[in-house]
Amino acid sequence: MLTMSIQTPIRGLRSFCVASKCLSFKHAASQLFLTPSAVSHQIKKLEAQLGIALFNRGTRTIELTSAGKQFYQSIQPIINQLESTISEFTQMQHNQTITISLPEFFASELFIPRLSEWSENNPTINLQLETVKSNSAPAQSADLSIVLANGKPNAKIVQELFPIRYVPACNKRLYKKLKNMGLKALKSTPLILHRSRPWSWHQWADKNSVDDFDPKQIIQFDSMFGVARAAQQGMGIALVPLPMSKAWFSEQLLVKLFDEELNTNDKYYLIQHENMDNNADLTLFADWVKQTFTIYDE
Repeated sequence: MLTMSIQTPIRGLRSFCVASKCLSFKHAASQLFLTPSAVSHQIKKLEAQLGIALFNRGTRTIELTSAGKQFYQSIQPIINQLESTISEFTQMQHNQTITISLPEFFASELFIPRLSEWSENNPTINLQLETVKSNSAPAQSADLSIVLANGKPNAKIVQELFPIRYVPACNKRLYKKLKNMGLKALKSTPLILHRSRPWSWHQWADKNSVDDFDPKQIIQFDSMFGVARAAQQGMGIALVPLPMSKAWFSEQLLVKLFDEELNTNDKYYLIQHENMDNNADLTLFADWVKQTFTIYDE
């Protein structure tokens, strides 16, 4: 049975839960507005207090230990309830909190890295981010929603932000193995994609005149985090969306295997709900979103 000192800091437990979900200190840090070293330090302190190792740490990857998985399953519901209580109490204490619903990959890779620009210029306006999986319905309680759709959403006020495209990518180790194989690599290596686009590899092959396309195996994930992470860990070749995955390439976590891209009608849209009338703060925030992301420079 695990015992824990009453002095265990809440922030260490929260860092552990976020890192357990995304299996990356770096991505956990971006969600918590901390540095990766701060997240790592908090988790090491928690491990010392518990007397157990929660993660197995590799050079660029982490994974939960058996005890870590058990601890996460036990502590995550408690942290969720605590955060919900704090959020509800905070909303009662302030006049204005803007709630925005957005896909989790968009939030992590694009939105949060730019969010400091907004918060520095608007320190009195609170934000609540509600992330959802790509192609899932936005949170009903949101004031604004960013959605990924294959065609303009059916809503009263919709602003197109930018289109996305998909590029075949894998990690550096697999790239070295496959780079001289050309298109034959597609027959010998698992192909990874998001389940919302189950035929995207076939579309890529068709648009690039790949004859006799016969993949060895296709693996589908229900989150773009899963797609990118599986490719980064060497599971296979993934169709990764741009420009959201720019950091993965600049940091060489992923490498383009082929330059040919798949262009689709997939685009991000901002949906403004009717309760924006006579709300200056909400209008100001919506304008910032449109100005920041309508023309996104890759």
